[in-house]
Amino acid sequence: MYVVIMGCGRVGSSLARALIRVGHDVAVIDRDPSAFLRLGKDFPGERVTGVGFDRNVLARAGVERAGAFAAVSSGDNSNIIAARVARETFGVERVVARIYDAKRAAVYERLGIPTIATVPWTTDRFLRAITGDQVTTSWRDPTGSVAVTELALHEDWFGRTVRDLEEATGVRVAFLIRFGQGVLPGAKTVLQADDIVYVAAIPGSLGEAVALAATAPSSEDQS
Repeated sequence: MYVVIMGCGRVGSSLARALIRVGHDVAVIDRDPSAFLRLGKDFPGERVTGVGFDRNVLARAGVERAGAFAAVSSGDNSNIIAARVARETFGVERVVARIYDAKRAAVYERLGIPTIATVPWTTDRFLRAITGDQVTTSWRDPTGSVAVTELALHEDWFGRTVRDLEEATGVRVAFLIRFGQGVLPGAKTVLQADDIVYVAAIPGSLGEAVALAATAPSSEDQS
């Protein structure tokens, strides 16, 4: 999928890199060219300098062919205007906006534009909203710093080790349910068909891990 992101701050740059890693094409818009430094020199996506709700800037970013648009700049007004232009003018199917004011978020939700407030798991929530992945968190610590959730695996992960999965996804395998019993696996534990895998993750890594686990591992994802 082709995704356009408005805003190259901490969340925007993190989201852009995560989308690239799981196989999507990305264009990032920011009015400050220096903001693109957060993407890194090897970022393969498009960098577009300009105001993200300007129709010409959006057109330069290729929004007409985008399957999703995320407005994650530092301004509520800019985000909602850009999101509405992407949805109403260019017909982008999946549009989501970052909103700092929780009271305003409810208003924008009624306009049909999903909003995400500034919480520790912002990047994960944007990634899941854009890609359509649904993740149910089983447990989260009181500070919101760690979550444990079930990870659905592509069938080609069976026969690979826990270490392979952890290195490829960047999360920690907390435990398995195998034949109805809980198992605390080691790095060399081989994943089997019908295993139910639960992982522990920190903010910013869960959404990407879900997307990577749902795809077949590459030849490099092997110990």
